[in-house]
Amino acid sequence: MVTTSPRAARPTQPGPQRGALDRYFEITARGSTIGREVRGGLVTFFTMAYILALNPLIIGTKPDGQGNLLGGMPYLGADGQVDGAAVDASIAMVAAATALVAGVMTILMGVVGRFPIGLATGLGLNAFLAVLIAPQMTWPQAMGLVVIEGVIIAVLVLTGFRTAVFKAVPRSLRTGISVGIGLFITLVGLVDGGIVRPGEGTPVQLGIGGSLAGWPVFVFVLGLLLVAVLHVRRVKGAILISILAATVVALVIEAVAKVGPKIGDENPTGWLLNVPSLDGVLSLPDLSLIGQVDVFGAFGSAFDGGFRANLFFGLALLVFALLLADFFDTMGTVVAVGAEGNLLDERGNPPHLTPILLVDSAAAAAGGLGSVSSNTSYIESAAGVGDGARTGLASVVTGAAFLLAMFFAPLISVVPSEAATPALVFVGFLMIAQVAKIDWSDAEEGLPAFLTMVLMPFTYSITVGIGAGVLAYLVLKLARGKGRQVHWLMYLIGAAFVIYFVQGLLGQALGG
Repeated sequence: MVTTSPRAARPTQPGPQRGALDRYFEITARGSTIGREVRGGLVTFFTMAYILALNPLIIGTKPDGQGNLLGGMPYLGADGQVDGAAVDASIAMVAAATALVAGVMTILMGVVGRFPIGLATGLGLNAFLAVLIAPQMTWPQAMGLVVIEGVIIAVLVLTGFRTAVFKAVPRSLRTGISVGIGLFITLVGLVDGGIVRPGEGTPVQLGIGGSLAGWPVFVFVLGLLLVAVLHVRRVKGAILISILAATVVALVIEAVAKVGPKIGDENPTGWLLNVPSLDGVLSLPDLSLIGQVDVFGAFGSAFDGGFRANLFFGLALLVFALLLADFFDTMGTVVAVGAEGNLLDERGNPPHLTPILLVDSAAAAAGGLGSVSSNTSYIESAAGVGDGARTGLASVVTGAAFLLAMFFAPLISVVPSEAATPALVFVGFLMIAQVAKIDWSDAEEGLPAFLTMVLMPFTYSITVGIGAGVLAYLVLKLARGKGRQVHWLMYLIGAAFVIYFVQGLLGQALGG
């Protein structure tokens, strides 16, 4: 199995405990050091920091069903045109609240869950909220649905149900989930680095017209080669060094060449997510979005003028979709990060599982209360684990960096995605080594794992990959007459995924 140098250095027996901090976070027991935890926590932050730019653009620029932005400002001005000042104010508020909620919940994961995972607004979930949910109601009501979803998941954790589901998934599927997530974050890295783009006549292609072009792509390639060279030479902090070095190169290139941003089809060789710049340092956060939520407002509308069953069950289906995506995305992330850090026990479970899941559930509700959409565990945390993080202390470092980002928001633009995403590709390489643990000679075990692995990147969804694997596993076990060997919770999970996959048809039926 290919391993990172920090993992290779892990002692076979826990070393002596060295103080209260060491004992609480189990730093020595997990074969780590405070230096590694700090370094890994910073790597996780740099690979997650893009959410501070993306989330405001996704939910801060979209009007709700009443034509208002987050914060209650009208999207259109008196002249019927988009109010640019209102959009800018909304973006600033979302950015500040996104950093605050991510910082608090990631620190909570470190202190309570004691696991090296960062949390922030979930991509995909925020787009689902902005595009499908908010246009049907007000933004406070949409955020209320997120709070309800988070509370439901927290109840499932406290009753032991979510933990039981986590443990009911067979080991082969968990391995497939880890490998699939490795492929998924590799694709994310290649797309955000400008290497893989929509093709002309093909779904995807290499760069522009089948060729690599532009300074941002050069920065990505340089970062990937640098982290690979440092890794094989066993240099400590290889991932963090590569991110910082690539960022310095990007700053020099932008200062000299004035590359500029990629906007739609304009300037295709520009920076994809943000332009590396040192313009500005300090900014005061606007946290007025915190608490702008109407928890029961959406469901209350189903009772206005009499009970409207189609609206009520339509809203329930939206909450269910949010819940299932949150539920299983977290499971996949925890398994993958734990496997990368060699933190899983013989049954494939991470330490402190219930506190980990409880914090993640609370983060979903906190995202709604903060008006930034559901917060969830980030698979980018695997990059920090790949650079040595093994304990919750790394999460405390990541969370502290998010809190600082509220005041130093302009500095976030220093690191372009092309400098940070090579880390995701490299960690994807490390994670795929687990594929050797799957018995490929047994189709009952191998095929569900395979479907899980390939559908995660091909559908750009961790939840879809897990769902396909679960359903394939159940069908094959039943076909072989081994249905009684399957944990009953797996059948319940399978039924939930059937509803998830046909939710479009159910939504049309309820709407009709």
